[in-house]
Amino acid sequence: ILYILIIMVDKFKKYFSFFFFLIFAFGASAWGGFVTSIYKEPWYSTLVKPSFNPPDYIFPSIWIFLYVSMAFGIWLIWINPKKTEKVIYIYFIHLLVNASWSVVFFALHQIFRALVVILIILFLVFWLMKLYYPINKFSCFLMVPYVFWLGFAFVLNLNIFLLN
Repeated sequence: ILYILIIMVDKFKKYFSFFFFLIFAFGASAWGGFVTSIYKEPWYSTLVKPSFNPPDYIFPSIWIFLYVSMAFGIWLIWINPKKTEKVIYIYFIHLLVNASWSVVFFALHQIFRALVVILIILFLVFWLMKLYYPINKFSCFLMVPYVFWLGFAFVLNLNIFLLN
């Protein structure tokens, strides 16, 4: 019975850590959403946007998918014995920089600086992918949709900057 209890506690800790990473990912998302909700309007409505600017309702569903993917990816790294502390630190730094984009763009109205933030996020994500690959290839591949979305966000942000 003691052996079964030890296994159950170990499994609980293992899966609890996934929820820990989810909470942090969605905490960054909640911060960004909070800042956006306060500072978005009326400023954002006055901006000229490119024709390929998606409707606002698209963004939450995409980010939910991306944050779950990010959390699952880092969790797979976390439970892998080959992980290093460096990977975990870079992941959390990346989340902080990710959350800062909403502050820079929506709260500070700094469109060009927001472009720089996206470039920093892309750099950190590519770095994470490089660190993930030898530890867990699937974690690396889970970041690919995020890279594509960041690329699109960069092009969108760039066009908003150029049009305004």
